Amino acid sequence: MAHRQPDIVLLVLDTRRADRFACLGYPTQTSPNLDAFARECTRFNWAIAPAQWSIPAHASLFTGEYPSVHGMFQTTSVLSEALPTLAERLRDGGYFTAAFCNNPLVGVVNNGLRRGFQSFLNYVGLITTHPNQASAQSSLLDKYRQWFKRKFAEFVSGVQGAVANSERLTELSFTPLFFPIWQAALSLKGNSARSLNDAARLLIRREGLSPRQPIFCFINLMDTHMPYHAPRRLVERFAPQFLCDRELQRYLRRFNSDAFGWLAPLEDEIAPAHKALLDGMYDAQAAWQDEMVGAFFDKLRASGALDRALFIITADHGEHLGERALVGHTISLYNELIHVPLLVRDPQGEFAPGACVDRFVSSRRLFHTALAAAGLASPAERTLSLANAGANDPEHGEAFSEAILPLNVQHMLMRRKPELARRRGADQRRIAVCSGRYKLIQTGADRFELYDLARDPGEMENLCDALPAQVEALRERLRAFALHQSGRQATEQAVTSDDPLVLNRLRDLGYLE
Repeated sequence: MAHRQPDIVLLVLDTRRADRFACLGYPTQTSPNLDAFARECTRFNWAIAPAQWSIPAHASLFTGEYPSVHGMFQTTSVLSEALPTLAERLRDGGYFTAAFCNNPLVGVVNNGLRRGFQSFLNYVGLITTHPNQASAQSSLLDKYRQWFKRKFAEFVSGVQGAVANSERLTELSFTPLFFPIWQAALSLKGNSARSLNDAARLLIRREGLSPRQPIFCFINLMDTHMPYHAPRRLVERFAPQFLCDRELQRYLRRFNSDAFGWLAPLEDEIAPAHKALLDGMYDAQAAWQDEMVGAFFDKLRASGALDRALFIITADHGEHLGERALVGHTISLYNELIHVPLLVRDPQGEFAPGACVDRFVSSRRLFHTALAAAGLASPAERTLSLANAGANDPEHGEAFSEAILPLNVQHMLMRRKPELARRRGADQRRIAVCSGRYKLIQTGADRFELYDLARDPGEMENLCDALPAQVEALRERLRAFALHQSGRQATEQAVTSDDPLVLNRLRDLGYLE
């Protein structure tokens, strides 16, 4: 009997921290719908993102490779044609591939991450655009609307491309004067409710598809990404102090409009009142997202579509909310950024409901997991499916993460706050390995931090001096990883930028000879 290919839904909760779910121990009830859904899933308690920001993290989800192989470290990076994407593989295997995307770095910038999607709906901007959409039979008015949307998308992409390639324009776009205009004009966080409704319609109605054709549905939601504008009723619940404190209201207005402040380390530790406000506003955004996702689940369950799909929920990365004098997701590899939620619901039974995996796993393996479920994985790829993440895990409970601050952001930080940027290593490559119960972070050539995550998940106590043998063992794992990756770069990684600054910096960081 032929393998019945399930629908595959990859739901990326952009910028969603793992430690903000009750099912993972968070005491505040921000996610009742996702927590209830988790009881039907296999839960991976220690999923590690391969990178700390959207472009390299999504490139890893879509290729199954770490950033040092796919090379997507920069805002100007373009994914090499040598690396087929998950959407391309599934499309070629008979799937209808559709994306419902709220992240401009995935859905607007033309960097190769849209490759393989037969339908791509981008919700960033004043109108929903269809960058990949094939034209269907329609009225003259519909064709005009699609033409207008396509031209608008090309204009937005051109503007964003110009900003990404120009340090001066990047810097201007992050000023408090310019950013609110940019944000209002482009609606940078998209529209989660509309995208979830459109995705549900496809999965339930399956219009235009043959009766047995499976669907690959990628959804990106940006609700917990800065800036914070949750409904008042949720602010009243999670950050009530904001409504009666004018100083906090002024602080949040400045915070929401100062995109440079999301990139730069803080000069000093964050004030406790400001930290509490950011926590509460983030929780309010998470609760709002949970309501919309819960409604999405209800529609799929009522129609029977939920049980036709392998359902994967994860995040591309997390967010700093003032910890260690950091906000945003630029320069660290601490757990606030790379420890991500990961839930897999599988009606076919390979992922048991209610099961928990406590070993480290890399979320890049979702590529292999989806291909294996579709019956399209090679034998080597099949072994890396997260269905094999138990005692016989081929990666032995080990995961890596890599970070290079994009060069345009590096240069902006070095111009505006050179002393702070150097002190915090903004110009240094970072790499982390999680293995056993320990995590080692290397910054530059000789700065190391060792944490016992079983005892200290908040990474408060650096054990480098206390456990030198453990440091050396994990340094050896980093050396072996770098050697393995460099052996694959020669055939798989293509540097697509001709900017000499980009080439020189990658050479300095050891990614080019």
